[in-house]
Amino acid sequence: MHLKITKRKIQTALGLLWLFDGLLQLQPQMFGSHFVSGVILPAAQGQPLFVTGPMHALIHIFLLHPALFNSLAALTQLSLGALILSKPTLKIGLIASIAWGLFVWSVGEAYGGIFSGHSLVLMGAPGAALLYVILALAAMPKDHDKKVSEPPYWLTFVWAICWIGGAIYQLLPSQNTVSSLSSMIAGNGSGQPGWLASLDYHLGSLINGFGKPLSSAVHMSAAQMATMPTEGNSGYWFILLIATVMIFIGLAIFYPRFRTVAVVLGIIVSLVFWVVGQSFGGIFTGLATDPSSAPLFVLLGLAVLSCGTARHNLHSFFKAVERTIT
Repeated sequence: MHLKITKRKIQTALGLLWLFDGLLQLQPQMFGSHFVSGVILPAAQGQPLFVTGPMHALIHIFLLHPALFNSLAALTQLSLGALILSKPTLKIGLIASIAWGLFVWSVGEAYGGIFSGHSLVLMGAPGAALLYVILALAAMPKDHDKKVSEPPYWLTFVWAICWIGGAIYQLLPSQNTVSSLSSMIAGNGSGQPGWLASLDYHLGSLINGFGKPLSSAVHMSAAQMATMPTEGNSGYWFILLIATVMIFIGLAIFYPRFRTVAVVLGIIVSLVFWVVGQSFGGIFTGLATDPSSAPLFVLLGLAVLSCGTARHNLHSFFKAVERTIT
């Protein structure tokens, strides 16, 4: 598999994604308090005070005039998309998208939940907005760039950190049992169309079935079976399997022989997570702000396959980051 992804292709993908996000922000429910109650408040739950403080301040301001501030958010994202897609304003658009992405990641996504200890790649960690920022940095044009320029190879380290970090988070308490995992998946069914909710419930039920139930499952619906408590660490092998696959995806990227396998497997896992853990970013609920992180993981993986062939060591990594931001 060799699909060449240049900086320009990343730029185009980012521009289209920002346009799509802007259109999502124009959904009717976004112009009222539903945006706060259905999107921002759930992200703030269980977060430390330094995360929730700015989020609650933003909520207070937003609720003063939801229609106005939502319109400004939509206009901002549509403008970012248009600026990035136009070559004369490309660099301005990318720089502005980095600033906006960091703002959204902090006060809209609660830093992807990474400071709460309750965050999974399955559910969209480390946050779509952060991946927008990283890809914008990687796609930043330079005066010395050739017409067709490769993405910077430090993206390889980003890929590894995301997947290995994701494995570590998967093994943390309160999310390292089949019962907790199945409950998260089943919880996505709320507000989804029937076919997607049914998929969430049945998959959650299947995963919970790997554990030993504490009560009889007779006459239970799939949704009830998915949230049924299980005995201790029963089914822990499944959690270990997920974590092992994620570690392989993160580490194998540094071995040329397994590089393509790692990226292809990472893309497949990302797409599976997009369906069963992220419910396509909730785009069928009327409250989605973006398609979630999985499509960005796919773009990141394709970019990693197209990175330069410089040696992967820490010295080269820091030199590459320095060249990117200067």
